[in-house]
Amino acid sequence: MGAAQSGGQAQKYQDLADKTGFSTEQIRKLHSRFQYLTQDEDTLRREHLENLTNLALNPIKRQIIEAFFDKRNLGQNEKGCLQEIGFEEFVTVLSVFRPTKPRTAEDKKKTIKEEKLRFLFNMHDTDNDGVITLDEYRRVVEELLSSYETIEAETAKAISDAAMLEVASVTVGRMSPDEFYEGITFEQFMQILKDIEIETKMNVHFWNLDTRTMHCGK
Repeated sequence: MGAAQSGGQAQKYQDLADKTGFSTEQIRKLHSRFQYLTQDEDTLRREHLENLTNLALNPIKRQIIEAFFDKRNLGQNEKGCLQEIGFEEFVTVLSVFRPTKPRTAEDKKKTIKEEKLRFLFNMHDTDNDGVITLDEYRRVVEELLSSYETIEAETAKAISDAAMLEVASVTVGRMSPDEFYEGITFEQFMQILKDIEIETKMNVHFWNLDTRTMHCGK
């Protein structure tokens, strides 16, 4: 019986490895992490992530947590959020942060970069309408600046307003005269970040992963 269960678990790990690009050893470590977070329950809920030490001081903690429950990040062709997720969904979200392997083909790198940018876009498109409004963008900048104790609230607001106007000037400049400016589309978002090597910066080093902490790559 034990051997059969072990074999079944190994096959599940292999299936997830094939689906996400992780190794079976990384899947095993992630499963330990999942069990630690959920206290051996079958599903993960928001409250399981709320008290994580390495998220406590993150200025966009709320967006990061919500990203795990966003149906758009789970390969589902629908909008909205789930109340809880299983281990497969947990791994699916984390696969976005999988480091790019050496000697990855250029077309594959392009796909990986687009997937990561889509994930970031979804985090900021909080109302799921396919557009990051200037107000949504400004809130993100303000939240990021809030982690700096030396920056006062009014200064943070001024900086976020300036950032919002800069993005607007970039995107409006590419619009036709009859278009109405509503915010940043995903295509414009990709253009704004086209020079950022997001595929190498947005990752998690899984070889350092244990049941206590995650180490984010630079």
